[in-house]
Amino acid sequence: MPILKNFVTVDWRSGKDGIHFFFKDINKYSRYSLGDRQVPKGYPSDISYGNWNDFHAHAKNLRFGLTTTDLINESEGYDSDATWLFFYEGTTPTVCKYNQDTDRVSYIKPVENTGWAPILPYFDRIIAVTWWTLNETGHIFKFIMSDGKHFQFNYKSNYYNQPSISPTVWSGLSPYLDRIITGVQKDSNSDDNYFYIFLTGNEYIIYNLQMNRMHSGPHPVNEVNWPGLLRD
Repeated sequence: MPILKNFVTVDWRSGKDGIHFFFKDINKYSRYSLGDRQVPKGYPSDISYGNWNDFHAHAKNLRFGLTTTDLINESEGYDSDATWLFFYEGTTPTVCKYNQDTDRVSYIKPVENTGWAPILPYFDRIIAVTWWTLNETGHIFKFIMSDGKHFQFNYKSNYYNQPSISPTVWSGLSPYLDRIITGVQKDSNSDDNYFYIFLTGNEYIIYNLQMNRMHSGPHPVNEVNWPGLLRD
C-alpha cells in the first residue's frame, strides 16, 4: 500500500490508545498503536464481523468518523468511549455508534434519528471532524468540508455556524484545503491535543487544537513517521 488515498481515520481511546485506518478500496483496516508507535504485524487486516461486528458490511461506504468520551444525550444517557462512523446506507445518511469498551456496535441508525441530525445539510461535503472542546455550553465539534469551509456544532444545544477557513479560522490550513483526505485527533488530553490531517501525496500535517494553529508539516507518511502503515 505505497500510496494512501481513499481512507478514513478514527481514534481509539478505550484501553491502549490507537488510530484505526479504514482502507475502503480494499476493505481492510490497520491499527496504529500510539504506545508502540507502530502498526503491529498482521495489519492491514480484512474488515469482518469478527473484528467490527455489524459495522463491517458498511465500512466500504464510510465517509468520516470520530470518537467521543462521555457524550451526553438525554435519550441515551452517558457513554464512556464511543466511535461514531458515518456512511450512506443506500441513499440514507447513517451513523454507527460503536462502543469501544465492549467492542460491539451499540446501534446503527439514520442520522436524522440521532443527536447528529443537524449535520445533515453538510453530510455530502464533510471530509474530517474533530472534537474541539468541552465546556459549560456542551460538546463542541468542528467539521472540515470539501468546499473549503467548516462548521462548528454544539451537540448539546444543536447550535452551529459556518465560516470559511481563513488565516484566523483553522490557521495555516488554507494552502492544503484541496488535498485533505481525512483527519484524526491523536490524543484528547491536555498535554498532547493534536489533530493529524492526512493529505494527498502521502503527507500529513499536525494541527494544535488548543492553540488553534498549524503545529508542523507537511511531513511524509513513511516508515520513519508511521512504521507499518504502508505495509501491503
